[in-house]
Amino acid sequence: MKLTWLSHSAFRLEIGKAVVLIDPFLTGNPAFKGDVETASAGVTHIVITHGHDDHIGDAAAIAKRTGAQVISNFEICMFLSQQGAANINPGNTGGTVDCGGFSVTFTQALHSSGVTRDGQSIYLGNPNGVIIKAPGEHTLYHMGDTDIFGDMALIEELHAPKIGLVPIGDRFTMGPQTAALAVKRYFHFDTVVPIHFGTFPMLTGKAADFVAGLEGSATKVLAPQAGVAVDL
Repeated sequence: MKLTWLSHSAFRLEIGKAVVLIDPFLTGNPAFKGDVETASAGVTHIVITHGHDDHIGDAAAIAKRTGAQVISNFEICMFLSQQGAANINPGNTGGTVDCGGFSVTFTQALHSSGVTRDGQSIYLGNPNGVIIKAPGEHTLYHMGDTDIFGDMALIEELHAPKIGLVPIGDRFTMGPQTAALAVKRYFHFDTVVPIHFGTFPMLTGKAADFVAGLEGSATKVLAPQAGVAVDL
């Protein structure tokens, strides 16, 4: 498994023969310094946790250009299909979808989900986290945007993820101290990556505070460097 943080909550995941983009907010992202075509080269799948513009991002354009399969909740899949994403694979909370070589399970997340177009609010289903599993690979849990919640214990019991992508930015998600508590109390991750921080001034959570909150934990914190691939 090769994981590349593209900034914010966006990742490029190479797993088996698949190239997966997660929450591909690239165009208009002040923290993304790369090139959209390079970041999406060879993409086969796009996974979206929830329907905010800083997570849907370039999904429709990339899917239309590449034919990549979009995996998200039903409402987001329908929304993107209207924008030219022809290959969709919808699911919803608690469900698992087969993506060919790997699977995606939708977990709950405490957040919201929707966009505003022409002054009108468009509901895009409940927010999710996602569990990504593939034979012979570590199970990965992208929490999406969320606060801590007690049923994280069930996610650990059911899926035992070893890689956690954890939002720490505060204001719109849990902050670094709460995120560290979630990791320590509910999971047995081998590696965690802090996400959804530093993109905009309002996201005040800092990776250093997340690391400090995990002091004494056996979990390794991978301080992300945008655009740099890491083998896991």
